[in-house]
Amino acid sequence: MPSDAKVGLIGLGVMGENLALNIERNGYRISVYNRSHDKVDAFMNGHAKGKNVVGCKDEKTFVASLEKPRKIILLVKAGQPVDSTIESLRPYLERGDIIIDGGNSFFEDTRRREKALAQEGIFLIGSGVSGGEEGALWGPSLMPGGDRNAYEEIRPIWEAVSAKADGEPCVTYLGPDGAGHFVKMVHNGIEYGDMQLIAEVYDFMRKALGMSAPEIGKVFESWNKGLLNSFLIEITAQILEVEDPETKKPLVDMILDKAGQKGTGKWTAECAQELGIPIPTIDSALTGRLLSAMKEERVTASKYLPGPSEKYQGNRDEILAALADALFASKVCSYAQGMALIKAASNQYKWDINLAETARIWKGGCIIRATMLKDITQAFTEKKDLQNLLLHPTFVNWLEKAQKNWRHAVGAAIACGVPVPAMSASLAYFDSYRNANLPQNLTQAQRDLFGAHTYQRVDRPDAGFVHTEWKDLIKTKAEVK
Repeated sequence: MPSDAKVGLIGLGVMGENLALNIERNGYRISVYNRSHDKVDAFMNGHAKGKNVVGCKDEKTFVASLEKPRKIILLVKAGQPVDSTIESLRPYLERGDIIIDGGNSFFEDTRRREKALAQEGIFLIGSGVSGGEEGALWGPSLMPGGDRNAYEEIRPIWEAVSAKADGEPCVTYLGPDGAGHFVKMVHNGIEYGDMQLIAEVYDFMRKALGMSAPEIGKVFESWNKGLLNSFLIEITAQILEVEDPETKKPLVDMILDKAGQKGTGKWTAECAQELGIPIPTIDSALTGRLLSAMKEERVTASKYLPGPSEKYQGNRDEILAALADALFASKVCSYAQGMALIKAASNQYKWDINLAETARIWKGGCIIRATMLKDITQAFTEKKDLQNLLLHPTFVNWLEKAQKNWRHAVGAAIACGVPVPAMSASLAYFDSYRNANLPQNLTQAQRDLFGAHTYQRVDRPDAGFVHTEWKDLIKTKAEVK
């Protein structure tokens, strides 16, 4: 077998097959391999038939079919399968070869693998791939991190197969070792927040306004023509108008309310805790999925725990306008939290991630692509050291305009007994961030009383931490009385 394939790919699930076809369509001869050889045969006799694709029967043949330096894409399940696949390849690799992990690997695993492979002169690129099955086939958003020179070797391929937005490829080098997979992880966290916010607005419309799925779909369709324009709003409108072929009811009404997850949302929450970055919108979205999984328990609870369930009594057009503003403002907070987390990680790990470029490559191909990203890109282009997206004048103005409706929508949902955890968390994040005085002075006093954890004084904060003998002062106060 000639060693002339420009790139190889291991993992012929739907994503792997589609990305392989994307690469071949863009002029690159590609070799493919899968642990289950039946999948290789099916692919070669199916979608890849007659195309410039080489099917390989084992790792040795696969590696031998690639031109040097070899470029090998892995699209296998995160965790041990990645380690196992790398181990199966190592006997056949040489110095200078490049492995591209295109799965949703945890960034610390990517850092570990990259360090270990570098000792043998082999490079690892950890690259987020977003856009689902369609994105993989026609153009995903790609988020690579690793050795800069190794990325330059794969850059022509990655730019060719990526989505294009405003004439630019939706891919950029993000930074060393785990930077790419960290950005993809946070992308997924923002996605969690966005999806939960949309679900909450849908829930209010169906429960408090008594709207049917197709009616709600029309509202989302109209919203997609304005500031809320995004992939998730677009597909929501489409989903809500699909009829179930079996019952002739809206298909969405026939779907059990239990949402799954693959771990990236949990990782985002854990990393935010470790880095000390608040991401309440994303946290609430994760909690929402966990609560949804408790279906049987919730059904039981619904019989014992009464609460308001009345319809909204106000003007329907006004509350729909308020919901639109609340959704937009809450989405801004979700993006702001995600970008703040990326910024903190970039500082912690010395990745030097360009936040403007990060937002730019999300404008096409990925799940969270939205018109709003143009303004996010512009914000971080103008102010590279912007502490938080909420502080940029564009977003200050938007939030000021949306604030009254935002509060009205959250209040209306609470009054009607419709849970809006992510939307209310977004509003609380906004109110906490804009508030110069928070009640944690009381929290710190409590900590000092029961645990001598000390505190700083308002009148001399630079003097260091002090401790008060609270019980002595309380006793003295009691004696005076």
